This record gives sequence, C-alpha cells and structure tokens, in this order.
Amino acid sequence: MKKSYYLFNPGRLSRKDNTLKFTPVDEEGNDLKPRYLPVEQVDQLYVLGSLDANSALYNFLGKNDIAVHFYDYYENYTGSFAPKCKLLSGKMLIAQTKAYLKKSKRVVVAQSFIEGASFNMLKNLRYYDNRGKDLMPVIDSIELLRKKIGETKEIDELMGVEGNIRKNYYDAFNLIINDHEMGIRTKRPPLNIVNSLISFGNMMCYSECLRAIQKTQLEPTISFLHEPGERRFSLALDLAEVFKPFLVDRVIFKVLNKKEIQESDFEEKLNRIVLKEKGKKKFIQAFEKRLEETIKHRSLNRSVSYKHLIKLECYKLQKHLLDIEEYKPFKIYW
Repeated sequence: MKKSYYLFNPGRLSRKDNTLKFTPVDEEGNDLKPRYLPVEQVDQLYVLGSLDANSALYNFLGKNDIAVHFYDYYENYTGSFAPKCKLLSGKMLIAQTKAYLKKSKRVVVAQSFIEGASFNMLKNLRYYDNRGKDLMPVIDSIELLRKKIGETKEIDELMGVEGNIRKNYYDAFNLIINDHEMGIRTKRPPLNIVNSLISFGNMMCYSECLRAIQKTQLEPTISFLHEPGERRFSLALDLAEVFKPFLVDRVIFKVLNKKEIQESDFEEKLNRIVLKEKGKKKFIQAFEKRLEETIKHRSLNRSVSYKHLIKLECYKLQKHLLDIEEYKPFKIYW
C-alpha cells in the first residue's frame, strides 16, 4: 500500500534505478547516509526542508504518479508538484464550471460543505461535553447558527454564518484543551501554541484533500465555497472544511491533553510561534495514525480509513455535479 513520506532534513533527491534516493546534508553541506524509497511504496512526498532535485527526477516522479508538496520554514504551504492528470474529463470540467457559474447550484454545494463541517464540529463538542467539559452553551449557539445555513442566498452571506460558527467553535478550545489558551484565532502569523498547531494541521489536511482530488476527474481550481483565485487549488480548501474537525482538531486535542507535544516542541521566530522539527514529527505521526484509522461506513457497510473517506467524498461531489445523485457531505457518527 502506498503511503506518504516526509523530508525534514535539507538534502538531494535523485533517481537510483527504480528507487528514490534521498541524501540528507548537514549544516556544512556534507552528505549524510542516504535513504532509499522504492517508488511503488510512495504516494506523495512532503518537503519541509530545502530540497535539491532536477527535471529528470520530476519526470520520474510524474511517470510514477508521485506528488510532492512544499512547505517553507514557517510551516506555510507554498505549492505542489502534481503528476500529469490521467483522468481528464471534458464532460466533468464542463459540469463543474456550469455548477460554479449557476449561483443557485453553487450556493447549494457551498451550503453542503458548511453543513457537514458544522455537524462534525458539533460531534467534537458533544464528545467532550459528555466527558465533563460543559460545552452545552457553545453547542446551543452553533445549533442556532446552523439553522441559518439553508436560508443563505449569497456566498458572502454563507461565509458570514460559517465565520460565526467557527468563532463559537474555537471559543470552546479553551475549555477542551487543558493547559493551553487559544485566545483568538491568529493565522498569519500564529501567535501561540494552539494557533500554530491549527495552521500546521489545516495545511496537512489541505494537502491530503488536494491529493484525493487529483486522483479523480475534478478540477482542483474550481471551487464553490472559497472563491477561485490565482495560484491555489481552492476546491481542496472547500473539501478540507468537512474533514478538519475530526482529522485536525481531534489530533490537536489529543497531542496537547496527553502532553505528547509540549512547549519545548515550539520556538518563536519573527513574532510567530512555529513547531520545531521534533514537534512536527510528533504531530505528523499522530496525523498519519488518524488517517489510517477505520470506521464502519454506513452506506458501504464496510470499514474504510479516514484517508479513503476523502477520496469517496470527491466521488460523491462528482456525481452531484453530473446530476447523478445529491451531494451529502460526510458526517462522523461515533
């Protein structure tokens, strides 16, 4: 089974026969012991340090359907190398474009993303409320706001409702997380430990959603909730909304409350709080473990991993855009 690999150290990536060879380098530029990755085992690479590679290497990656995601030192997603799409569909592209251009249909799809996201947020809150965190006031507030989702007529109006839901949701983090205050949500830059983990985790979720989209016939630059723009795959932002509550937020609650990640795993750089390398490794390990967890899928009547659920969500969206069946966002049932 193919999986993701993470390159933390600076180094060189090259081809060695039918194997990927990664040669890390130390601070003086000296080569360290290389590591070999059989291509048949690699789905995607996450580059969190500087990387030297040439066009021949990227041609090799493209032929073997291996994506590469790049992050800068401050944990910002900077871009991806995507293999040539093998599932091109003019019919799908036209349907997706028409759905975006027809406001009534676009709003319905966007509402579905927020419906699913807010439902999954509430599942998190109820889980911790049942464990003595007294979250009913927040739950009630979000329930009232959710009733407004279907009443919205414009994307800006819907985004306003979503913003209020998320504000209430993030207010609950101070009650769920034991020893750390979140305060207000700060993104660029994140100003404390909780905000740093949210930003880093959201980018990981975004990359996973992008990879799933690229394995379908969907066009990642045409979105419905987030406005399509230059140099970003905005459909992955849409899709990530549904999955962040149980892929990112639940991991954050776990690693902080169980003290798997502590203050020593962070550092302050240029008035922002960022994860050190050891902290990133701990979070990624927990995130990958979460992706591999399985649940019983109600419709399929079999167990599927959270990672596979993202791809299934893409297929559901495809069917909706082709007018085959109504899109209903994934909702977690524990």
